[in-house]
Amino acid sequence: MRNRSPLLLTLLASIFKLSYSSVSDKKVLVLLDNQGIKDSHSRYFKALADNGFDLDYKQADSASLALVKYGERLYSHVLIFAPSVEEFGGQVKVESLANFVDDGGNILVAGGQNLGEAIRELTAEFGFELDDESTRVVDHFNYDTKLDDGTHTTIAVDSDLLLQAPTIVGSGTKKPLLFRGVALLSDKENPLSLEVLRAPSTAYSTSTSRPASLFPAGVSSNIALIGAMQARNNARVVISGSMDFFSNAFFDAAVNGAETEGLSKKTQAQKSGNEELALALSLWAFQKSGVLKVGLVQHHRAGENSTPSDYTVKDNVEYSIEITQRQGDRWIPFKGTDVFLEFVRIDPFVRTNMVAKDGVFVSKFVVPDVYGVYQFKVDYDRLGYTHLFSTTQVSVRPYKHTEYERFIGSAYPYYLSAISMIAGTFVFVLVFNSYKDDDVVLSTKKKE
Repeated sequence: MRNRSPLLLTLLASIFKLSYSSVSDKKVLVLLDNQGIKDSHSRYFKALADNGFDLDYKQADSASLALVKYGERLYSHVLIFAPSVEEFGGQVKVESLANFVDDGGNILVAGGQNLGEAIRELTAEFGFELDDESTRVVDHFNYDTKLDDGTHTTIAVDSDLLLQAPTIVGSGTKKPLLFRGVALLSDKENPLSLEVLRAPSTAYSTSTSRPASLFPAGVSSNIALIGAMQARNNARVVISGSMDFFSNAFFDAAVNGAETEGLSKKTQAQKSGNEELALALSLWAFQKSGVLKVGLVQHHRAGENSTPSDYTVKDNVEYSIEITQRQGDRWIPFKGTDVFLEFVRIDPFVRTNMVAKDGVFVSKFVVPDVYGVYQFKVDYDRLGYTHLFSTTQVSVRPYKHTEYERFIGSAYPYYLSAISMIAGTFVFVLVFNSYKDDDVVLSTKKKE
């Protein structure tokens, strides 16, 4: 029994760890300014719960907050609806949230007019800067005539201003959108940051402490309303300048834009697309869409099934890789048409498009006539998808001396010269041995 105890404990620990990991994969920490947000944004939270997420609501400044326990992450995702928080509580800090993303966690954060320093510092970690305190995005041309309070800060945004990436924003978001919040300024030099929703060209950001007619010129119209970032480890961050964007009021509202040249007529009296876009952004941020995974990888000579220990130059090779895409809680075959295979030895010697069938991508090519150590490499990096990278190392050798062709067409002149030399030598020997000199024969007879 003593010998079995350590093994039993190890087995139980493994089972516990597996069960814990499967639960935490859907675990979302929701940080709120106040509990009233649960009611004002109940439809959004219900949509997340309907998609399988386990929401754990906490006050943003609670002293019991923690992201990690015993070296393991307690949550896979963090949702922050606490724009006014000055400092997070417990063990949660701006640095720990940044480390959370570095460890593969995902964050969705929404701002508002009364921004606290914590949210401002957090968004700066991911390449976005929220505008100054007490500022909002203003548009005197594209504002909602019913929801706006006269400050022209409840703006109607045409869906044409969305990022052209259906994986991120969804394929059915064609309705106008409502936004009331703070402007985002993205770091143009950061290749990882994306401007998901841009403000209309007539919008600008300025202080709301003055009447609308006296607004001074603020931040230029080249501003973003919603931004996103996918880190190099495929962790995702979505930043919205408006928490009202996710509210029940904006989900249910019909957009009543001012009839001006700045707002297309299709936005008039249509239900907003906030609900569809909010859910699509959340599913993308929380790794339920746009996630690719490599399955079985195989390579062999054409006409064979087993993988060889090495290849010979000019071999006909067949390479296949299985790629699946996450759709909710299911994995379905990926249907991309732009997956390429590279056969690399320092630089690619072969680059070829792969043909897909039921999620299995296949490529056939001839090994270059240069021996060395190569890699089969699939490097797929597209907007909205996780970075897929797969390499398999193989050796390519020259022909063995027994593998060359017996007769080479270009060598026939040399074959002919060798044969003629042999034939000439044979004739010479034959003639030499059969020839007898007459003087020699006569001298021999005289002696006799």
